[in-house]
Amino acid sequence: MLRTALRNVLAHKARLAMTVLAVCLGVAFISGSLVFAESTTAAYRASMARNYAGTAVTVDPKYPLGAPADQRESALDDALVAKLAAVPGVAAARPAVDGSATLAAKDGTPLRAGHTMGKQAAAYVPGPDGKDGRYPLTAGRAPLTSGEVALDRGTAEAGGYSLGDTVRLAVDGPVLRLRLVGIVSTTDTRVTAGGTLAVLDKATAQGLFAGPGRYTGIDLSATSGTDPYDLARRVGALLPADRAEAVTTASLAAQQSVFIDTKTSSYSRLPLIFAVVSLFIGSFLIINTFTMLVTRRSREIALLRAIGATRRQVTGSVLAEAALVGLLASVLGFVLGLGVAAVLPGLLGTADDLLPRGPLVIGPAPVLASLAVGVGVTVLAAWLPSRRAARIAPVEAMRTAEQLPSVALSRIRGAAGAAVLLVGAGLLVSLDDARSASDANLRTAMFGCGILVTGLILLAPLLAGPVIRLLGRLTGRFGVVGDLARDNALRDPRRTAATAVALMISTALVCGLAVIEHSSSRALDSQAAAGLSADYVISTRGNTTAIDAAAVQRVAALPGVTTASAVADSTFSAGALARQASGVDPKTVGAVMKLRFTSGSAEGIGPGRIAVSSSFARENRLVTGGRVEGSIGPGEGDRDRTFTVVGIYEDNPTAQDVLVDRGEVQRHGFLRDSVQRVLVRTGPGAADMEKRLRLAVDDSPLLKVQDRSGLVREQAGVAGDLMSMVFGLLGIGVVISALGMVNTLAMSVAERTREIGVLRAIGMDRAGIRRMIRLESLAVAAFGTLLGLAGGLFGAWKVSGLANGAIPRYTFSLPWGTLALVVVLSLAVGAAAAALPAR
Repeated sequence: MLRTALRNVLAHKARLAMTVLAVCLGVAFISGSLVFAESTTAAYRASMARNYAGTAVTVDPKYPLGAPADQRESALDDALVAKLAAVPGVAAARPAVDGSATLAAKDGTPLRAGHTMGKQAAAYVPGPDGKDGRYPLTAGRAPLTSGEVALDRGTAEAGGYSLGDTVRLAVDGPVLRLRLVGIVSTTDTRVTAGGTLAVLDKATAQGLFAGPGRYTGIDLSATSGTDPYDLARRVGALLPADRAEAVTTASLAAQQSVFIDTKTSSYSRLPLIFAVVSLFIGSFLIINTFTMLVTRRSREIALLRAIGATRRQVTGSVLAEAALVGLLASVLGFVLGLGVAAVLPGLLGTADDLLPRGPLVIGPAPVLASLAVGVGVTVLAAWLPSRRAARIAPVEAMRTAEQLPSVALSRIRGAAGAAVLLVGAGLLVSLDDARSASDANLRTAMFGCGILVTGLILLAPLLAGPVIRLLGRLTGRFGVVGDLARDNALRDPRRTAATAVALMISTALVCGLAVIEHSSSRALDSQAAAGLSADYVISTRGNTTAIDAAAVQRVAALPGVTTASAVADSTFSAGALARQASGVDPKTVGAVMKLRFTSGSAEGIGPGRIAVSSSFARENRLVTGGRVEGSIGPGEGDRDRTFTVVGIYEDNPTAQDVLVDRGEVQRHGFLRDSVQRVLVRTGPGAADMEKRLRLAVDDSPLLKVQDRSGLVREQAGVAGDLMSMVFGLLGIGVVISALGMVNTLAMSVAERTREIGVLRAIGMDRAGIRRMIRLESLAVAAFGTLLGLAGGLFGAWKVSGLANGAIPRYTFSLPWGTLALVVVLSLAVGAAAAALPAR
């Protein structure tokens, strides 16, 4: 039986090649993502090891919990450096001053603004030899005064700078303009992975990041034979317990390993999604292929039964064929996965977040996963056809006509499919819009979509008849050829349904995601400038950045500016709820925000008096004149303070949920006396206003100046990743669906050799034969597309209702262009898949 299985694989190698390719795609994504994750982790750790090379213990400052940034003073100074250098076991003590700075490129645009953790700034701290081993110079000299800076080579190239140029950078306040005097190199992972580095003289860096004469860290190297943990204990005993702490670099490496594992696993999620989809769709191709092979070999299998083969042997023979096919697909998929792993860093990395490069690391996990998934999925998908083969009785060897499918089994399958479909639709209809995007709702939605698709799969053979007959009205326009194409598609509804299922699943998935993405994008676009009557918005790029009072005054003094209203963002906590709050000037807020009050007004806002949105009022059962217990920001100590509600306005994304007096936010906020937004209303004389506003805020790379259309464009990019995934899934579905249709049509043509010969004998030419096969393929593709569209749109209609809680203004909207593209591509797949079988 094993030799029979091997011979069958070799005899049908052309038919099984499509199955191998389908499984190969899924295995490639799985093995590629695993190899990529291991390789990226190894590259990160290698870079991290270089960062800590020669350092055994680091001393870091500790700050009082909740202390504002401008009130933090480091306890690390030159006296402590000298004291630690004398500790037994310490070979050398190197002080460090590290911080964060945002640089502007030479053309004025923020340099790598999207990088969140890599905007590094540091002090050049020379050793006894006059050089800083942490930042070796490769060109020029070290910065010596407050007007000089050195950059690493990657930062200089990205910004278009060369020695002697003026570099603009901002720490947290006015923009600094420094002359570039040197180029350094660094092994800091945050910089080599796409960040920026600005190296300043020691005094300037201390003034910006630690305080005069202070440091942000002290790196200690150990003498030979010294245990780092013992050294950390000895050093820790000399430190003020509440102001500094000593940590071994091994402990820091362990902490960063957790971060690295989290980051690399998040990068590999997208390839794994593609792998799951491709294997799921590919499993139907496997089922269809083996079902057709078993049907073609029914007499052969019956003869094997007649000469003594048991049902278990027949089942084992078919599963052995599947295992051989899966093994070949696993090997090819693993090799292809190495190519996927090699290109993923370039695809997943961005200009603002580059991934470290290193050799591919191939561990046992990718190899075992490739074999387990490839063989397992193929064998599992072939199990049902193998059971069908085992049920073939020896008497079948004597039949000359093909056995028709059991009518009773078809009815049972149809009833089960209808029941499952109703259960899935019922689950989606039962979604509670009041709970919106709650975990329970999301789980119900995902489960309901899965049940709905399963019901469509079970019901597809029964739906194939009426749908193909309806489509036959179109193919009938081609005369006898079109009628024959329709009848061929109807000859075996189960085969037609199985062929169309792959296209149905990919179409449903893509159409559903495209509808959700389109609706979300429209909601975000309208939300971006909703509630805003200002013409321009000046805002910060990070949570630790603020706009100083002098910049606000310069903006207000510009010709053409009628109103410049500063907004300090914070939070308002009422009981267990913490909502976004805006600190505003009640005299000017009405000119820059579209506030529609249902009761009260903004004029009453002041110390102890707030206005709230309608949703916040409903949640807390508030009315104008009522009182609420709450607190503003993270720095307010009195949690039982009473606020009076002076107005209730319709929900407004610009105003957020609570409007409070700006002075109160600035007193209790994390950044004292600061604002995060300036809303600008302009009048006559507003020519070149955006440029003049940028100059008024010193063209700081920490700040954004946007008009209303700019806000909308920024929001339009939010759903870009989802659309990339949508078209990626569409591509996978199209490829696997095409393979399945080619396979099915080719085997169908082989089965109908005598029939096609008779058609040729009675006068049908070659072009007519080709047209018949193409029309049959188009009918099957149209059937799968219609089912996919119906399922995808229904699921998106119900699931999209969950977005209302996360995205106000969300409304169900159809992307007609994308849906038309999906339909055209699906039909094109049918036409292309028929090319080779028709020939």
